[in-house]
Amino acid sequence: MAEDQSSYNRDVYIGWCNDETQVKSTDQGAICDAVITSAEAVYGVDVFFLLYAASLVFFMQAGFAMLCAGSVRSKNVKNIMLKNLLDACGGAIGFWSLGYAFAYGGSDKYHKAFIGNTDFFLRNFNEGEDYASWFFQFAFAATAATIVAGTVAERCKMAAYLCYSVMLTGFVYPVVVFSIWSSSGFLTAFNTDPFRGIGMIDFAGSGVVHMTGGTTALIAAIILGPRMGRFHDSDGVALDTPVTFKPHSVSLQILGTFILWFGWYGFNPGSALKIANSSSATVASLCAVTTTLAAASGCVTAMFTDTFMQRKLEGETQYDLTMAMNGALSGLVGITAGCAVVTPWASIIIGIIAGWVYIAFSKFLIKMKIDDAVDAIPVHFANGMWGCIAVGLFAEPDRMNLAYSTDKHVGWFYSWSRNSGDANLLLCQFCGVLWIIGWVSIIMIPFFSILQYLNMFRVDELEERVGLDISHHKGSAYDIHGPDPDDLSNYSARQNQKLKHNSAAKQGESVPAKEKDNAQKDDDEEAKRNLDDLNHKKVKVDFLGHTELGSIYVPLGTSKEEMFLLRFLKKRSIFNFFQFFNI
Repeated sequence: MAEDQSSYNRDVYIGWCNDETQVKSTDQGAICDAVITSAEAVYGVDVFFLLYAASLVFFMQAGFAMLCAGSVRSKNVKNIMLKNLLDACGGAIGFWSLGYAFAYGGSDKYHKAFIGNTDFFLRNFNEGEDYASWFFQFAFAATAATIVAGTVAERCKMAAYLCYSVMLTGFVYPVVVFSIWSSSGFLTAFNTDPFRGIGMIDFAGSGVVHMTGGTTALIAAIILGPRMGRFHDSDGVALDTPVTFKPHSVSLQILGTFILWFGWYGFNPGSALKIANSSSATVASLCAVTTTLAAASGCVTAMFTDTFMQRKLEGETQYDLTMAMNGALSGLVGITAGCAVVTPWASIIIGIIAGWVYIAFSKFLIKMKIDDAVDAIPVHFANGMWGCIAVGLFAEPDRMNLAYSTDKHVGWFYSWSRNSGDANLLLCQFCGVLWIIGWVSIIMIPFFSILQYLNMFRVDELEERVGLDISHHKGSAYDIHGPDPDDLSNYSARQNQKLKHNSAAKQGESVPAKEKDNAQKDDDEEAKRNLDDLNHKKVKVDFLGHTELGSIYVPLGTSKEEMFLLRFLKKRSIFNFFQFFNI
């Protein structure tokens, strides 16, 4: 994220104008009034921009919910939706009480520390900018937590999920934030003495947010194990070909993808933190462009690469929507770290490689029998890693100077153009990647192992087979019931009897008296049911005995005489004239 200097400048200007020893004339007083008004307006615009960006990032929770819900089977929809909702709730409480203090408390660019130690429960907050900053950072923390929801879907206990969500947003994620985004972190670029003279550049969180969530998801998936029937049959024998569980709603998947893409315009441009000055406006605008191009190139690359590979193997050309969606998300994750420091053409290259990274890592997980229900690990972990490394290669000097006020160490490719081969930035990016993986692993491997040992992590086999909606959430998400089997059988028998009766009548054959009586009885019963129902709803009078004539609907209020007239006309196949009854 960009370093925040505007509050300091505003306080300096207002403080000078309020100092009576400095203001010595009426003209100076008028100028000071204008300066104060202007500074307050700028302050208000910047706070509004941060609130707006934070709202977009928070709206990404809806995108994750839709994407996850569409990707799982229908018997687990309620469960995954509730987990996404509770991510936001648990993240808010955890980040309010401890998380923000650990992430930014006591930041000082002249000193370094491991973790923040002030502002617990937001006790020292008193300005709009402070509250807006917390809201923005909370939305990022909730995003990191939500990444795991899809990976462990369909088999994770709710209690375990709540425990991990609070742990991640309250402690694990804030330490990563402090080390890279706080001015006191040991890897930060905002300290007066940054690591290797530059520090790690992660503008909007490819590493801080996505790798942290992705690493947690990878650890959880390994310890939790695959879903039943994914890689082994019911006897535990390994399957030659892993079973692919089809998503229950592609519509929800694509809706979620578009919502996430939309929310990313708060995620990346919003990380400029300010908008009411030319530098911040330029940075935010560049972020919007690079974000768009990376997403588009990642989508196209992943889909057509998969199509080409399938054609080579099977001889058929098909276009996989899942590949396209996850390719776009991979491009978004890949550009997040460098969206403010790379050129538009470089963002396309980053997006293309992100699409390939997604495909390769997704296949690697299957080979290793690691089950990721929504492919969140390839998207967020693998491409979060690629996004950090890409900065070390493609960070352009002018854009580095604009966003970070230095071009001393830039992307490795640009260093070669300076005839230096300086790889300090690239080294910082690698160190940041290793730090995130190491820190998250040290905390979350024991954490998930303890949950597994206490039998708090995974649901039992019967609950998993039935589905978590029924076993944990009072029933299925969708109330889809067909007709009662007995009613359907009786209806079919009656219709067959009618067809036989009508066929015989058309051919001039005599119909046995018993069959006539049965047909008459059925007609009388049908008319009675229609009459009884008229006061409650519209009645469908079925004329399947004459299938070529279809059905008509009788409107509410049809009289008894009209109903018997219809019955009379029906027997003589002349009710075509009464199609005006249709509604």
